[in-house]
Amino acid sequence: MDRYFDDFEVGERFRSGGATMTETDIINYALAYDPQPVHIDTEAAAKSAYGGLIASGQHTFGVGWRMFLQEGLFKACSMGSPGVDELRWTAPVRPGDTIHTEAEVLEKRASGSKPDRGILRMGYRMVNQRDETVLTMSIVHILAKRPE
Repeated sequence: MDRYFDDFEVGERFRSGGATMTETDIINYALAYDPQPVHIDTEAAAKSAYGGLIASGQHTFGVGWRMFLQEGLFKACSMGSPGVDELRWTAPVRPGDTIHTEAEVLEKRASGSKPDRGILRMGYRMVNQRDETVLTMSIVHILAKRPE
């Protein structure tokens, strides 16, 4: 069943499926978008403060966000977003880590100027297989109300 703004409740929680980060994926992403030694060079990464190869934060965000979107919660109602707030990388993601996304509805309000939509603020955390939080953020979503 398609969800709309009206269907979300403050305090409601969601959890996505998981995705495993491979060494090849980490290096290929970083070569294209974030070519720092800790992301692309296993020898240099081993000598770094991280003690080994880690995923780019942007890569972690992208994979975790994809996993959340694939749950289909916003498929029928998304009208965009003004942006991401409070994005933090709280722990490194390493080859072999499996991450998933957890989300909670923090705030909900109808639009004051456009009656066909509402605004939802959600808190997100991306978590690895050891239940360690690797990323946190909040996003304001503009969502369509259920059609009459």
